[in-house]
Amino acid sequence: MRRDYGFLVFCFLMATLSCAAQNSIPSSAHNQNLDAALPQAHVQNSSANIATLPTDEATSNSNVYTLPPDLLAKAITLTRLRAILSFGGTAWSIAVLLLALALRWPARLRDWTERITRRRWLQGLLFLPPAILFFIAMSLPLEIYSQHVERAYGLSVQSWPSWTGDQCKAWLISLVVFTPILLLMFWIIRKSPQRWWLWFWLCTLPVIVFGVFISPMWIDPMFNHFSPLEKSDPQLVVQLERLAQHAGLEIPPSRMFLMRASEKVTGLNAYVTGIGASKRIVVWDTTIQKLPSDEILFVVGHEMGHYVLEHIYKGLVFTALVLLVLLGLTYRCVAWLVHRYRAQWGIRGVDDWAALAVLLLAFTCFSFLFSPIANSFSRWEEHQADIYGQEAIHGLVASPRMTAQKAFVALGSVYLEAPHPNPWIEFWLYSHPSISRRANFAAHYDPWLAGRSPRYFSK
Repeated sequence: MRRDYGFLVFCFLMATLSCAAQNSIPSSAHNQNLDAALPQAHVQNSSANIATLPTDEATSNSNVYTLPPDLLAKAITLTRLRAILSFGGTAWSIAVLLLALALRWPARLRDWTERITRRRWLQGLLFLPPAILFFIAMSLPLEIYSQHVERAYGLSVQSWPSWTGDQCKAWLISLVVFTPILLLMFWIIRKSPQRWWLWFWLCTLPVIVFGVFISPMWIDPMFNHFSPLEKSDPQLVVQLERLAQHAGLEIPPSRMFLMRASEKVTGLNAYVTGIGASKRIVVWDTTIQKLPSDEILFVVGHEMGHYVLEHIYKGLVFTALVLLVLLGLTYRCVAWLVHRYRAQWGIRGVDDWAALAVLLLAFTCFSFLFSPIANSFSRWEEHQADIYGQEAIHGLVASPRMTAQKAFVALGSVYLEAPHPNPWIEFWLYSHPSISRRANFAAHYDPWLAGRSPRYFSK
């Protein structure tokens, strides 16, 4: 179950100032839990390949989530690939940007635009589209390899022509959205060389909110098919309405949607997305096909936790604060880099179109360094939603603890998450607690015992 706003907002930040979009690499380990931004790996849904789960729900065994030897070997290999692709994607983006600057490609593109017209806004319209396409395309080799890994591990069933079509649509959206945004940024730089980062930050805030609002209605349907959940599975809707009433929520069926994920992927997922009138809960059809109803209730209960605890709004505020810091650091770093390497890179100043590559370079580096902070915040929100989901299904299922355990174990098995990830990798890359941590917590969390009390519900 992913929080779609987090992925969207982070994509906006990275694409606005670093079109390399380092977070677009789908094989990072941090994307594979209940709110996975992108699907990861898949294993066949057979009893022989399902991770083991203790039958005694009162067990104190800390290894609630385990994998059989064959799947464990695959999970370890895949976890390493995800980490390599995540760190390697950032390193690759930085290397390509440095190479482009060393070869003075941005300066040459700027010179070409200046030979065509003296009007600055026309120069921007000539310079920015090819620059954006270049900075996006430089991550294409890693994205192709990531798709290959997904197909090799059974994650993806999407054909290469379909995948290519999705990439082209994403590129077109990037051109339409980010060309005017970057035009605005350079206009602000020229008008306020010392405070451009602050004014640009203020301008991006309504754009981010608007993007989160329209994404479920206009952007997401360009890549996946959505339909009202009550039309495809009315019985599940009745159960979900009961869950919502139990949680004291009013989430009408019109806010519940089914996404036809099986056309492209084989993983399990559900998520909450949008704000205001566009807010909705989305359940993948693969989740309905592969999980029993009790576990689906927990999955959706987790999503309701995001809904009730206002994680979208908290995430937007957190993102805005992080963006302010990143832009401030980028401003200082770019000014020094342009002054230091002006001659070598052929850049005249920060307001030079060619300085875009320097802005992207600095922002990419600072974004990478801030990744643990952003992921720590996300893990905190996810843990809150896990607690809420487990408390929400109390009284609706036979054993909330066992139900939550089984849901996490099934998820970890499908996405091949290693039971014992490297703590440093988990700290830096994981936007969710590891499956082991989540399953272990679920196994021992029972706030209805004597002397305990639920966090979000009355006893």
